[in-house]
Amino acid sequence: MAASFGEKLRQQREIRGVSLREIAEGTKISVRFLQALEEDRVEVLPGGLFPRAFVRQYASFLGLDAERLSAEFLAEHTAPPLERKPAPPVVSLPRLSVTPGQLFLGVVAVAAVAFLLHRSSSDGRRTARVEPSPAPVPAAPAVLPSDRVLPPATVLPQTSAAPARERLVVSITAEEECWVEARADGTTVLNRVLAGGESQTLRAHGRIVLSVGNAGALRLRLNDRPALPLGHSGEVKKNIVITPESVPSLVDQERVAADGRSG
Repeated sequence: MAASFGEKLRQQREIRGVSLREIAEGTKISVRFLQALEEDRVEVLPGGLFPRAFVRQYASFLGLDAERLSAEFLAEHTAPPLERKPAPPVVSLPRLSVTPGQLFLGVVAVAAVAFLLHRSSSDGRRTARVEPSPAPVPAAPAVLPSDRVLPPATVLPQTSAAPARERLVVSITAEEECWVEARADGTTVLNRVLAGGESQTLRAHGRIVLSVGNAGALRLRLNDRPALPLGHSGEVKKNIVITPESVPSLVDQERVAADGRSG
């Protein structure tokens, strides 16, 4: 039996060793709503666009494809269309019957009102006086300040600063499937599951912070020197800080010496 949408979310979260509490703190979504997503209890979620937004934030926090998961959620939990309510019946108004005598009287009354209005407007035009418009007053000549010659602006020479060279280069290789999250100088540059045999190179000026879901499956080289193992197979390690100053303590000196003897 194929896994439901919520079961797929839970499996991806457990592979990465992330708890619901961590997702709640990172996305500001309550643990109750996150549990409802993983248990396919959409009736617990608020209405409108909230469920789809929760799925997108959940997926982005785990490094998953937010657009694809949002589409899968809609396909699995789309509500049936609402039934249309029948249109209200049209109420016909009774027709008024007008006799020819009543129609004639109405026409005579309208004509009388129009005649009186036309006569009053004509009398008003004959008695109106035309007031002469005042002559325009010539404007006073504008007094302009004397022109000032400003000194030319000083142009400073442009200096192009060369980018600082990275002081820290970390190469990682997954010997088997392993989830890895990496932040270089505070920016997340990697957050996904690496396949067996896949390698990535991370660069930073100050520090790199690693979190892994299978520490024994990951091999590191720090500034092109072999590093000590991060942990055992299946062990979850979080927030491993690597700086240029800490590189010597993390390098596997025995492997370095062995490489020197073989070279």
